[in-house]
Amino acid sequence: MHTKPFRGPWANSFPNVWIHADESTVKKHSSYAQAKAGDIGAAVSLVAETINVEVVRQLEAFGTGKNPVLISVHAEEAIGVNAIPEVLADFLAYATNWELEELVVQANVVNHTGAGGFARLSRQAIFEGEIEHGRNYIIVDDFIGQGGTIANLRGHILQQHGIVIGATVLTGKPYSAILALSTDRLNELRAKHGQIENWWQRRFGFGFDSLSASEARYLINTEDTDTIRTRIENADDQA
Repeated sequence: MHTKPFRGPWANSFPNVWIHADESTVKKHSSYAQAKAGDIGAAVSLVAETINVEVVRQLEAFGTGKNPVLISVHAEEAIGVNAIPEVLADFLAYATNWELEELVVQANVVNHTGAGGFARLSRQAIFEGEIEHGRNYIIVDDFIGQGGTIANLRGHILQQHGIVIGATVLTGKPYSAILALSTDRLNELRAKHGQIENWWQRRFGFGFDSLSASEARYLINTEDTDTIRTRIENADDQA
């Protein structure tokens, strides 16, 4: 298993993530905790009551003629294997008649749920499993925060010459839907913290140009470069 994730820079045309429901609706749902802990029945109840029909229609229209494969994030949490992404992918496959990829899995435990920004950056998800060369994929997850997990699954797909055309999640903040890092924001990040990009590349296996927009914003909002290194290293020690 690779010890560092593979990522690729973002194409400016990469679409915003399709989000089905607001965080309050999903996280306050009576079935949320059980679904997150791996209860399939609870996940079915949660997804059935929060999936957005209009978003499904938008996805279906977007995928017309592209014959995409739905690939969900199979992530093990501290409390169990999160059932929400797989069930959401099942619902979408039924609605769109698209194929499902079910053998690619997250190979490490990152415990992102409830973690702070630097802990999320430090604990990078790594995936394993075969991807079909040249096929279009749409990534499915339960939540988008900084977007790192989706970015890493995208990298796993790209490394095997698959094509990621989009992503959808059950919930997340609207501003997190923007994954692609703009040139202006990349330049802003490098102007402020560029002296550690080589360290970042060695530590994580990818440069600043492969960060998500939210990850870059988080680093830009960090006052000084030493704080970034210290907080990342502290998060490593606490993992």
